[in-house]
Amino acid sequence: MATPSQPPRKFRLSTARLSALFVGIFAVGIVVLLTAVYVLTARVLDHEVDVQAEVNALLDEYRRGGILQLIENLHRRADNWGRTGAVYLLVDAQGRRIAGNIAGWPSHISTGDKWIEFEIDASEHGGVVAHPVRAQTFRLPGNRALLVGTDILERKRLASRLRSAMIWGTALCLALAVLVTYVYSQRVRRRVAAVASTCDTIMAGELSERLAIEGAHDEFDELSATVNRMLDRIEQQTSLLRTTFDSAAHDLRAPLYRARVRIEEALQHRGLAADSREVMEATLAELDRVQRTLGTLLQIAQADAYSRELPLEEVDLAVLAREIVDLYQPEASERSQSLIYRGEQHALLRGNQQLLAQVLVNLVENALKYVPPDGRVEVGVESTAETITLNVADNGPGVPAEDRERILQPFMRLERDRSQSGSGLGLSLVAAVIRLHRGTMELLDNQPGLIVRCRLPREKNERPQKTQDEIGRKKAQRTQSE
Repeated sequence: MATPSQPPRKFRLSTARLSALFVGIFAVGIVVLLTAVYVLTARVLDHEVDVQAEVNALLDEYRRGGILQLIENLHRRADNWGRTGAVYLLVDAQGRRIAGNIAGWPSHISTGDKWIEFEIDASEHGGVVAHPVRAQTFRLPGNRALLVGTDILERKRLASRLRSAMIWGTALCLALAVLVTYVYSQRVRRRVAAVASTCDTIMAGELSERLAIEGAHDEFDELSATVNRMLDRIEQQTSLLRTTFDSAAHDLRAPLYRARVRIEEALQHRGLAADSREVMEATLAELDRVQRTLGTLLQIAQADAYSRELPLEEVDLAVLAREIVDLYQPEASERSQSLIYRGEQHALLRGNQQLLAQVLVNLVENALKYVPPDGRVEVGVESTAETITLNVADNGPGVPAEDRERILQPFMRLERDRSQSGSGLGLSLVAAVIRLHRGTMELLDNQPGLIVRCRLPREKNERPQKTQDEIGRKKAQRTQSE
């Protein structure tokens, strides 16, 4: 029986991965959309800044009327600064201002540059504010230079607001996407966890349990209803099979017992021929084997049935293990084998003492059966705050790794062990009892030999008692929900 896997990390869950994928795709889409809007808007603003038309108009005036006509137009347009944000400047060869609405040529800008950007100080709201200007420059005859531009402060402010809106919009959309996906993933995770918990309870033997139907009429409810119908069918078949098996087992006990008694009575006759006596004794031995096999099968069936009437008590597994070791010491000595106990002095847990003793008996008997003379069998008990571990190790032939799961099934034996006595039910009974106590069992390599390791929880074996009325009410509720 394999050790149960550890709970998965949150990001390994499919809902978490799906949510992360959704948030990532949504984020990329939002960023691409808002970036496209920003770029297109910025291009429109740049086009609005284009002063080529204004320059062409001024150059036409210059061609028609010369420098004086140009100066007159510049004086007339200079007053448009507050309304249109237009900037004009005409300078002579020495850079002195001839006309325009700014004081002089920007000091860090050459008169030969085609496109320039600079700042001018303007009075605004009782203070001085630096206004960025984008302009074009042109060379005129006589080494004069013409600068025509426009104030781009408002456009820069608009672009800044647009960037802020893009950043905040992206952040808010991402936050909304994360919130929605988190709520949805938590809901899916909760439903899956409820299904897994119910399945664990059912696998532990509570065949009356069913998956919850919340009434949302979604895929989970459809799946739960289908699985519940399947579980109803399985419960019916299991109940029928268990009833049939129990009846057959009990019906076989009486004729087997009567046959045994008659053979024993026949063996009491003094005139019984030697050949007949030998045949009867062999038959009696076979009857003993059949009765033991039948008894073991009944124990396995009872353990797998997860009987709610199983009496639980405080059991000291360490003390119980030492008692079993002491009980089998004479048999081990007769076979020249070493049987020892190594472990803690006390290890308390809630369990059924009779069944746990049967586990120890089966494991010790198996080990002694397959370990050769002068072999060694070691029984150990270790405990932690949550679990108690029972180890039975030997230095016998061991079990190949590929056969370790298979031999836990009833009547499964290795080919090399066919000549040994037994029915192949010992380890099956051990596995059933460990499952009954909600523990795990695994077979390990002892190099050489085999280690049978059983882990049992300390305080998790209490099971709620359920009456038939409670089970009936649950079934009625499920039928009404469906």
